[in-house]
Amino acid sequence: MVLGIQLYEDPVRQEAARKTVPIKELEEKALVSLNKDGNHKPSKIEKDHAFLLQLLFWFFKSFSWVDEESPCCDTCGKETTNQGTGTALPSEIQYGATIVEIYRCNHCSRVTRFPRYNDPVKLVEMRKGRCGEWVSCFTLYCRAFGYESRVVLDFTGHNWTECYSEVLGRWMHLDPCEAEYDKQLLYEGWDKKLNYVIAISKDGVYDVTKHYTSNWDEVLSRRTLATEDEVASVLESMTKECQRNYTSQVLSEFAEHENVEIEVSERDLHSTDDASISLPGFGTDSLSLSSCPVRLCTDDHVTRIYNAFFPILNKFVENSVPASNGVEILKIFRATVVDLERLPYKERRACLKSNSIVEESLLHQLLSSFTELLNALSLKSEVDTNGIVSVCLAGDPLEAALALPFCLHALDELISDLSSCDNFSQDSLSFPLLRLNRICCGEVLASGEELPSGIATAAFDGTHMSKWEEPNGAKGCWIIYKLSTNMQELVAYELMSANDAPERDPMDWVVEGSNDGGLSWHVLDEQTSQLFDQRFQRKTYKIKSTGFLSNNFRFRFLAVRDANSTSRFQVCSIDLYARQN
Repeated sequence: MVLGIQLYEDPVRQEAARKTVPIKELEEKALVSLNKDGNHKPSKIEKDHAFLLQLLFWFFKSFSWVDEESPCCDTCGKETTNQGTGTALPSEIQYGATIVEIYRCNHCSRVTRFPRYNDPVKLVEMRKGRCGEWVSCFTLYCRAFGYESRVVLDFTGHNWTECYSEVLGRWMHLDPCEAEYDKQLLYEGWDKKLNYVIAISKDGVYDVTKHYTSNWDEVLSRRTLATEDEVASVLESMTKECQRNYTSQVLSEFAEHENVEIEVSERDLHSTDDASISLPGFGTDSLSLSSCPVRLCTDDHVTRIYNAFFPILNKFVENSVPASNGVEILKIFRATVVDLERLPYKERRACLKSNSIVEESLLHQLLSSFTELLNALSLKSEVDTNGIVSVCLAGDPLEAALALPFCLHALDELISDLSSCDNFSQDSLSFPLLRLNRICCGEVLASGEELPSGIATAAFDGTHMSKWEEPNGAKGCWIIYKLSTNMQELVAYELMSANDAPERDPMDWVVEGSNDGGLSWHVLDEQTSQLFDQRFQRKTYKIKSTGFLSNNFRFRFLAVRDANSTSRFQVCSIDLYARQN
């Protein structure tokens, strides 16, 4: 394995890996993720860290798992039956395959071969395997982009990758099979009985077992292959061999990194601190504990886009545009947004194309009503001498990258709502067709969150691509939206169900407001036995008891749809609407 690690250093293999990665797309996603966290001017190491995480998520979606019992037939895609192992072909041996699993299809009787390749460049081509292949291939990707990396072997039957993070100042756990990162206790959560966890890199071989356990004494009792001194001696000898040609300066850097790792693992092992933190000003009941930090919500683009729909629909009414034609105009703009989103984030420009239903003259006539929406997207329109309308970047390309995905979802909803609008008139320009005065730019705090896919701020980012997920929220959880601006009177709110797992949907909840920073709470609304019949279903609730001004809003979710089948809670989005001035 130590010799195999050198394959990751081969420039030819690294270049082959880089060619398969949508680099600009991942760079955009990395910068957008930093922007969402309020980091608008990240340093290089912060950009590198964010890119690594996007590389992990991309890899997870692009690599396929090969089932150990019955992988899919290469010919028809149906189930197969294991026929044992076969002899590797010369073309398979060329890439390190000494074992070939043989499967026969239960439907077409064709044979499917699964060579267990050891050369990561072949895995880049095949894009499938089990944890060994996944980790080998992902580690090559990490090295291809310059991250110091090592393969981690769990002797109880799993592999993963570690990369050195300059942001964290230590080695970071990355599991490409699970798209999880920096979760050292993940495997004890699987009830794995860890014994030896060994990290292997071009620079050495290290025992990192202490990083992955909260119960070292129990793990120590299972480490029976050799004495601890013997294990340390063997690994030290292997590491010295790997480093024998290194300069004293490089060796000093390695020693410094290793000392930090030892300090971190020893501190974590002996820490008695509770993972929860007490929140000043939020009382002493169970709601005063949170396992996640206060996060600033970057959601002003959501509010601006909703507000920008008003001048568009108002123009439709003023010009007596029927709802059906209004729908077609919105579809034309939506198609342009789709074209823009497909382009590299710094090179966005697309034409606004009329269709057989909407004449070009009408499109030009209504173009001015889209100015506010274009501003909200950091875009602008330009008309050339031939009358062709183009939409292009007008401001920060990152702001456009952040806003475009939500705009697509918002346009889809507006098109659907307008299509079902029977009597489109001035009276129609109200809630919920228009979602004006949405509250934004608050700080978010929750009882818990699932990182990275279920972060608490995702409840307010407007996009269908994310959700807030509380791992232990099925029987009770909460989320607070705190404003630093003036008091607001909440008059309505909306919840949207998430992408999957309807058993995790909210069913019973209480909405509260506070005007004293969370010292006391006033009930604004209560709901019970609410059912979401579809995924991404939006439900609207109007506050009956109005008049109370708040700068903190709290949702106490009391029960999910089926708490007997899950421990988790999830919601795609929460939108709060204040009374208009």
